[in-house]
Amino acid sequence: MSIPYGPILVVEDIPNVLELLEVTLRFKGYPVVTAQDGQEALETIARQRPALIITDILMPKMDGFALAHNLRKNPLTRQIPVIFLSATYITPEDKKFALSLGAVRFIEKPIDTEDFLLTIAEILTQGSPAVSAPMNERDFYQGYRERLEHKLRHKNTQIARTERLLQTLPDEQKPAFETLLKQAVVDRDEIQSELDQLYKILAELKLLNEEA
Repeated sequence: MSIPYGPILVVEDIPNVLELLEVTLRFKGYPVVTAQDGQEALETIARQRPALIITDILMPKMDGFALAHNLRKNPLTRQIPVIFLSATYITPEDKKFALSLGAVRFIEKPIDTEDFLLTIAEILTQGSPAVSAPMNERDFYQGYRERLEHKLRHKNTQIARTERLLQTLPDEQKPAFETLLKQAVVDRDEIQSELDQLYKILAELKLLNEEA
């Protein structure tokens, strides 16, 4: 199976998920390149234009939302179709924001392999999608902030529930929930770090607007 305009780029920071997606696509004959965050993805795209980008949302350095926004701002990459994958950003508001950034599909994890492959085939045979103008910087960063703040509240609630539960569980059941807690804390810290960076950007934008 050949793709006339380049490989499929898979952007995912969790190694086993990245490997699963890559193997699944290669098994069906698709050429695949990979990246572990949005920044690495942009560097890859600069070297080799992909036919399709499949990206997770929650990632270090540059997440999927910021990646999609950067792609839409650049006339050279605006037409590349983007599929979002996420196990974290799955509320209707998350999906609405993701699609407003120009994504052609939003797929929740865990992935249904058959449905995933059908979606890929449909998009690649439909040609370049109709793309609206990119979202302006202020609207993007404000919408992005709302999504991150909502996710941070959710993670903090999840962490508090898990910590309370660990106090009452028998010892043999604790390890599994301790592992969940550790991952939730990692996710929370990652979201907080992104929010801190975003607050700085919004503060700079406010200053720029005031000067203008």
